[in-house]
Amino acid sequence: MQSPVANLFQTPALTGEKPAIMGFMRHLSESEAADARQILERVQYELKKVMVGQSVLLERLLTAVLAGGHVLVEGAPGLAKTLALKTLSKVLAVEFKRIQFTPDLLPADLVGTRLYHPGSGEFSTEQGPIFAHFILADEINRAPAKVQSALLEAMQEHQVTIGKTTYRLHLPFLVMATQNPIESEGTYPLPEAQLDRFLFKVLVPYPDAQEEFVIIQRMTEEESPVLDALLNAERIIQLQRQAHQVYLDPKLMQAIVTLVSATRHARPDLLQYGVSPRGSLALAAAGKARALLHGRTYVVPEDLIYLVHDALRHRLILTYDAMADGWTPDKVLDELMHAYLSPELASFQPPAHTG
Repeated sequence: MQSPVANLFQTPALTGEKPAIMGFMRHLSESEAADARQILERVQYELKKVMVGQSVLLERLLTAVLAGGHVLVEGAPGLAKTLALKTLSKVLAVEFKRIQFTPDLLPADLVGTRLYHPGSGEFSTEQGPIFAHFILADEINRAPAKVQSALLEAMQEHQVTIGKTTYRLHLPFLVMATQNPIESEGTYPLPEAQLDRFLFKVLVPYPDAQEEFVIIQRMTEEESPVLDALLNAERIIQLQRQAHQVYLDPKLMQAIVTLVSATRHARPDLLQYGVSPRGSLALAAAGKARALLHGRTYVVPEDLIYLVHDALRHRLILTYDAMADGWTPDKVLDELMHAYLSPELASFQPPAHTG
């Protein structure tokens, strides 16, 4: 039986040609897209002065910045996860804070607390490290649930409540949380409600032999590279608005809905729970951000296909039978993409580096 969306991507507007723009929303102009691509290419060039490899992680971080989302990064120790965000914050000229999550961490250590001054008899507010533009939540799964949940309000609402007062966080605001997949002792799995608030879950691989050689070569050099600060908070917010103005064809919206719906109903033998509507919004926003990153005023199917795994893998809950049979979220997504998207797009293989 033919998939209901098998022909969704065959129209000229969705195969590379510029689509007809309809509706009342202001859409991005070609000159704005070209300017955005130029500055973002310079940002990636600066990042490569420090970073070796990890092209997918760097692009996902930039995409998340443009989409206003957050990133969960999973990988073995020593893969430059911390360095990636720290370097990005320098190039974008925003404030960076690193928080080491430990079993004895308290929510007040994250968001701040009220301090009493006996001399004056008054209280003052001491803001926590969450008050920065880019937050690295290092080894987030080593802190208990009450600390992890302290991030929920900050990630979703861009605000925190200390005592009876609510404080707005700095914008742009991005949380990059890391977790180590090797050690499970003394860890607290992230609750589904918090996982769903991450735009991406990125799996970071080991570098290949050539990349590791370059890493050693750079670390033995006496002089560290000098990074140029190319953006600022105001310019990033402007780029986020431009990403929102990128055109997403209704047929591509329908394709997102069809794929997400399939995760809920198509394979109950494999999936206990499918993707929530937040996943649909995340894939749409990420597709727009990637289009802007590549200097386009509209989303093409490849933008969505390229991002599906990172945008949806952490939103799926497999059945016990599926896990026993060796299924993974990525394998389930592969099957659903082949079954519910056109074979031509389902077989699309993203390049190792898209910069």
